[in-house]
Amino acid sequence: MRHGQHDLPVEARKIFGTALREVAADRLIREGVRRQGAKLSIQGRVFDLDSYERVFLVAIGKAAPFMAESLARILGSRLSEGIAVCRPGQRISSEKIICLPAAHPLPDERSVRAARRIVSLAQKAGPNDLVFVLISGGASAQVCLPRRPATLASKRWVTDALLRAGADIVELNTARKHLSEVKGGRLAAAAYPASVVNLVISDVLGNDLESIASGPTHWDSTTFADARRVLKKYGLWTKAPASVWTVIEAGLSGRIPETLKEGDPIFRKVTTFVIGDNGTALMAAAARAKALGFQPVILCAGDSGEAREAARKYASAADEIVRSGKNRRAPLCLLAGGELTVTVKGKGRGGRNTEFALAALLEFMKRPPFSSTKAVPHAWNFLVASLGTDGRDGPTDAAGAWANAATALRAAKRGLSAEEYLERNDSYSFFRKAGGLIITGPTRTNVMDLRLILLGQAAD
Repeated sequence: MRHGQHDLPVEARKIFGTALREVAADRLIREGVRRQGAKLSIQGRVFDLDSYERVFLVAIGKAAPFMAESLARILGSRLSEGIAVCRPGQRISSEKIICLPAAHPLPDERSVRAARRIVSLAQKAGPNDLVFVLISGGASAQVCLPRRPATLASKRWVTDALLRAGADIVELNTARKHLSEVKGGRLAAAAYPASVVNLVISDVLGNDLESIASGPTHWDSTTFADARRVLKKYGLWTKAPASVWTVIEAGLSGRIPETLKEGDPIFRKVTTFVIGDNGTALMAAAARAKALGFQPVILCAGDSGEAREAARKYASAADEIVRSGKNRRAPLCLLAGGELTVTVKGKGRGGRNTEFALAALLEFMKRPPFSSTKAVPHAWNFLVASLGTDGRDGPTDAAGAWANAATALRAAKRGLSAEEYLERNDSYSFFRKAGGLIITGPTRTNVMDLRLILLGQAAD
């Protein structure tokens, strides 16, 4: 490697590592919640612990145990009792917090048991009590209490069918909220008239509090009609279990109440703070990239849509930047964040991040600035990567994948057709064979996905 050149895979790992550390759940709690004596300060708002008889804690989502552990240390002896959903076998050092196992991405009986225990704890709180609700992505599946006659099986069917159809998180949660006894503000109703303070790590675009964890402690603007519309949009209404029809039709006719709406007096006692999000991670990534000698450019802080279309868009943007001649002396780090979708048509393995990386590799290799030809003998050195910040990309053990021209060369030598793997939605298998899977294991956070494109000096 010549002086001044960059080892892009190594530096991509450094940039991702910095971003993940910055949005680690325990770090966000430590930095976002300050205590002096009985006074808690959160984003300029002060809460006097002496004004409450008891303090409860509920933590849900993939970052729940880390958020709960950190806040428990801050609260110390003032914490009366708490519950956190955890991975099976996981423990929290605080004796006042019970760890309950729960499932993801599809709920199971453990999710139902966790929901019941959490609702019961919330209902114990009185008018002079304070309930901290710590929320991170993944809680919609982890905490599941079907509205009768809907069943766990029918909610699993709806979740799985919408995920496979490519529904976005807002659509998915619109359906889930209207089949639930805990989402759409109903956990806040269970805690009322206690005061509720939500500390949120956002995993949705725009930090939409209605969508994060399906809004258990926030009002909901969607309706039973919207839930039916979502199912019809993806051709699932007539295929749905009969219990799903029964609940939604009962809501449409007014026989059962809607989710809680804006203006409900319950929310006068609810205060919410977003303590970390995708933008936090992007800014940290940009700062690390700059320190490594790249010129960082944040292209988008809330991308959405099909992974393949996003790959085409970002490859085109990189192509245009290189062809324009601007910034050619400085290596570039293009960054984006959000949550893409995949419409599953094949029977392969993969998630939205590996699918994006594979589609992006194909797009880059089509373009002369990144693929050596007679016309352009010295192609630009590039790397494209996409990472799920929770450490898991779909039903795989990978967080995502990275790819460059060397990936394409290895694949060709091994007889792997990137096009065929992409066509059958088998991106995980492609990168397992060609190299490039990003394996982080479970992380201490969940702020959607991060994407980066590194453009180094032209290779000789």
